[in-house]
Amino acid sequence: MLTTVEVQSLRMRALLLTGGSPGTVGEIVTHLGAMQAQDLASGLWSLGIRLGLADAPGSGGGPVTQARVEEALENREALRTWPMRGTVHLVPARDAAWMLDLMGAKPLRDAARRRAFLGIDEDTVTRANAALEEALAGGGRLTRAQCLAAIEAAGVETPGQVGYHLLWYASQVGLTCIAPNVGKEQTFALLREWAPDQRELSREEAPAEIALRYVRSHGPVTVADLARWTGLGIRDCRAGVAGAGDTIEEVATEAGTLLASADAAAAARAGVDPVEGWLAPPGFDEYMLGYGDRSAFLADGHLDAVVPGSNGVFRATLVRDGRVAGTWKRTLKAKRCVVEAAPLTRLTSRERAAAEEAFAPYAEFVGLPVEVAWG
Repeated sequence: MLTTVEVQSLRMRALLLTGGSPGTVGEIVTHLGAMQAQDLASGLWSLGIRLGLADAPGSGGGPVTQARVEEALENREALRTWPMRGTVHLVPARDAAWMLDLMGAKPLRDAARRRAFLGIDEDTVTRANAALEEALAGGGRLTRAQCLAAIEAAGVETPGQVGYHLLWYASQVGLTCIAPNVGKEQTFALLREWAPDQRELSREEAPAEIALRYVRSHGPVTVADLARWTGLGIRDCRAGVAGAGDTIEEVATEAGTLLASADAAAAARAGVDPVEGWLAPPGFDEYMLGYGDRSAFLADGHLDAVVPGSNGVFRATLVRDGRVAGTWKRTLKAKRCVVEAAPLTRLTSRERAAAEEAFAPYAEFVGLPVEVAWG
């Protein structure tokens, strides 16, 4: 029977946070299935931290910088869209369409009420989508402001949240996707032109594929975890797990029977070593966002420090030996990056020095020396 510490260790390995991860952005996102990325800076560092672990020690991948990750996104190894729960995620570029088709039904149903509140009817949506399709055709990439201007030129007003909803809707139905920024400006492109080589999965294959990817990249987990992550119903998730066949196995743990990939189950039978060392993942990383029950990573009473007031905004975390030991936030200045670190328990000066070493990869990533100030 797996202990909580062993479950935690298996999850860290599954999340590619203990080294040995795939060596490209595309491979990392494909393994994880999807990576929450409504905050772009967090999404880029979620990739960067894993690339750094993949490159160490000395794999020859080159410096892990933000520019390297952005180049991979320009090369369309992954893209951002709203594949599940109405939330922006990084997904493998050629998997976007089937993911939207599988997991987008509920957000679209819920959107009907939002459209009624905003005073948007079906004709408005149709005209907005047609305007975007015409403006972006031929491989174009437009900023958010330019997209809204194109919609308004077609006679559709975009006050307040109306414009955001129309842009979201166009991506939710698979017409557009979020392309890499131009400078600091978010851009959109037509999905079929930005990533034309879309995979096609059947109604049976798609739930099995997403079940396998989630269990492989987050397990051991429950079916309820899968349902929460995908936004699918429990029945659909159970069908997906069944469809994945012997690539998913049940494992006995102190918390009950959980699901793990066949590879992870085999590793568990061989013995699981505890996770050691410090990491500094961003706030919206799958480490926090991938689970409803975070007790394997987070001590009782510490959740409010990570998500103050349960407002949905996750702070970046300092992780020691697989568990959250503090939070941090950055301020980028002209010649340095200042990190304010807040430990959740008392740390000795030696422990603080070890924690500060966790920011060395981040300094390389942002291209600035990091100064850590302890709160």
